[in-house]
Amino acid sequence: MSADASGVRLEVATAEAAQDLGRALAGLLRAGDLVVLTGDLGAGKTTLTQGLGEGLGVRGPITSPTFVIARVHPGLSGGPALVHVDAYRLGGVEELDDLDLDASLEESVTVVEWGEGLAETLAADRLELVLRRSASQDEHDQVRTVLLRGVGPRWAGVPLDRLGSS
Repeated sequence: MSADASGVRLEVATAEAAQDLGRALAGLLRAGDLVVLTGDLGAGKTTLTQGLGEGLGVRGPITSPTFVIARVHPGLSGGPALVHVDAYRLGGVEELDDLDLDASLEESVTVVEWGEGLAETLAADRLELVLRRSASQDEHDQVRTVLLRGVGPRWAGVPLDRLGSS
């Protein structure tokens, strides 16, 4: 783990570790939070979101919403719902606006995969995660690097650097 002005950088060696990171991240999230996930195909965005959903205690299963664009997973124990969006197939900000995500943004945790360049318009305060796979051709030997960066006053002072020690 390392931290600098660009954010906190973590290494995630397995799918289970990505889910563990999601569960730990859920402990920092609250209704109204926007999480923007960016990264290569197969980098672990949905896997991390599965852990996040588990940590938030929402109804699952969490699967990639690529073809339905967005899924709402209600909270099971009084916590916020998880709105899981896949912006990969969206043609631009206008199509993201058509989803009316701002209608549920304040009472849910909203996660937007492939959201870089689109989802920033939803909220000034957001948590951005960039996931990258290692260059190894062996799928079982690929370490993922996750860069976490809080944007806006909501994330000032939130101990993102502690996520690597969970």
